[in-house]
Amino acid sequence: MSANTTPVAPDLDAIHARYLQERDKRIRPDGNEQYIEPTGKYAHFLDDPHTERVEREPLFDEVTVAFIGGGFAGLLTGAKLRQAEIDDVRIIEKGGDFGGTWYWNRYPGAQCDTAAFIYLPLLEETGHMPTEKYTHAPEILQHCRNIGAQFDLYDHALFSTEVTGLEWDDAAKRWIIRTDRGDKMRAKYIAMGTGPLHRPKLPGIDGINDFDGHAFHTSRWDYEYTGGDPGGARMENLADKRVGIIGTGATAVQCVPHLAQACGELFVFQRTPSSIDIRNNKPTDPEWFQTLEPGWQKKWLENFTTLQTGGFTDEDLVMDGWTDISQRIRDKLLSSPEPDLSPAGMLQAYHDSDDEKMVEVRARVNQVVEDEITAEKLKPWYRQLCKRPCFHDQYLQAFNEPGTHLIDTDGKGVERIDATGVWVNGEHYELDCLIFASGFEVGTSFERRSGFETTGRDGLTLSQYWEDGMRTLHGMNVHGFPNAFVVGPTQAANLISNIPHNLVEAGETIATIVAHAESIEAAEVEVTREAEDAWVALLEAGGRTFGGDPTCTPGYYNNEGREISPSQLRNTLGYPAGPVAYFEYIEKWRTTGDFEGLTFS
Repeated sequence: MSANTTPVAPDLDAIHARYLQERDKRIRPDGNEQYIEPTGKYAHFLDDPHTERVEREPLFDEVTVAFIGGGFAGLLTGAKLRQAEIDDVRIIEKGGDFGGTWYWNRYPGAQCDTAAFIYLPLLEETGHMPTEKYTHAPEILQHCRNIGAQFDLYDHALFSTEVTGLEWDDAAKRWIIRTDRGDKMRAKYIAMGTGPLHRPKLPGIDGINDFDGHAFHTSRWDYEYTGGDPGGARMENLADKRVGIIGTGATAVQCVPHLAQACGELFVFQRTPSSIDIRNNKPTDPEWFQTLEPGWQKKWLENFTTLQTGGFTDEDLVMDGWTDISQRIRDKLLSSPEPDLSPAGMLQAYHDSDDEKMVEVRARVNQVVEDEITAEKLKPWYRQLCKRPCFHDQYLQAFNEPGTHLIDTDGKGVERIDATGVWVNGEHYELDCLIFASGFEVGTSFERRSGFETTGRDGLTLSQYWEDGMRTLHGMNVHGFPNAFVVGPTQAANLISNIPHNLVEAGETIATIVAHAESIEAAEVEVTREAEDAWVALLEAGGRTFGGDPTCTPGYYNNEGREISPSQLRNTLGYPAGPVAYFEYIEKWRTTGDFEGLTFS
């Protein structure tokens, strides 16, 4: 007689209780304040290790549009402005080239975690074919450079230049731009796409400045010390080294497999495990790519966004972990003979589908990781969207390497650091090298993230105006700050799963507004206070936010588990009807020619 192989249904009450238990372990009274800026011996983490700074004479000239930031936001807006025949566009970038986060992130294994066919912008315009479904960092950086070259954005660009202040000159109707090079330039329009993923932060661990070994942040990877290169060459210099890495988020998930292969011993210090689903990366078939018809990328973007936010399409063009999450929720919702389409019904469908998915994710850990104790510590006990979901096919496997050690802190984090290593639960781990995979300035003030202050009409600063939370029209125009644009997903589509889609639409909108203002010879374009108030009220009434679930384990998605104030809530709001509806709305808004809510004077 065969054994009973009927699967045992998971005890969901016990699972949900475990979620709350694990969350409570990790709640800290200091929230985001647990992270510190690199100062003192780590101040050089803010420097550029890739491009030598060459001294030059200060500039005192004028351009039509100055864009602060040379990542996707600047490249897309610059390209759209050039297509709109705005020729003198100057991108100002503190790094030595275009690329933004892909200029800084050159750690081994770095790659996009959204499919390249929708993540890399302007593929049709540049003719670039991603070599694989999830392309690696060197290819993404080169694509950024190709965009800059194709749209002549290098002509006026200023690299290795950090903006120190922006000030509106009301008499001249120009923005004054000051930099760390002594520049005092003027621009009729400014746009800011500084983003959060360029300025590294450090964990505020006791004794962090006492470590005498070698240390660096993942966004400033030190290949001179480790050996290897961004292309994935083996880091031979680490063969006799004891290396520790603090942080187990998306960055660590990508670089730990390479460290595990290279280090004499690797110690992975974990506070909260990431959820690791299958990535299933694969090379692109050139013959298939040639069959894509004109307009394919816009179609793919819309298809992904529709599916990822719970909509319906005839097919899933992208077929990745993100669309799988959303389709599971949708299918669960519609599996009932009488679907409950109320917010409560939709939330229940999400919870039910997530329960199934996370059981699978935890079961995968058991299947992959050989040591049972290590496997148990690598299991995520929270809902998948409480943190950014990770997809990888080598991370869990790295813990099967004999020299790789998971040092789980049971939610408490590293106890302290001293001259020779790291302390966890009263045990000391001696290290030659300490790597901080602690991320970037996310959730901190706009001024702290951007590194400069913006002063509008009558001396009002942006940080003062946003003291009670972000206020905009479309996440882009701010009353009291004429001829200025802010570029990002917040207070607009708020599509977090694929940030570049937000930037494509923002760039198109800015270019349309500027081209119109120039065609009618307007000196100023500004959102009215009434339109701004109405937009913020619409968003607040809709209540669609990024993160903020109080039942989630702490992280940057939910303000590190602390209560979110009304002002912080404003900084996470999105269009109530969702990203698809927002993209349709903003396209119609900019093409009607009315530019409702803006004044041109």
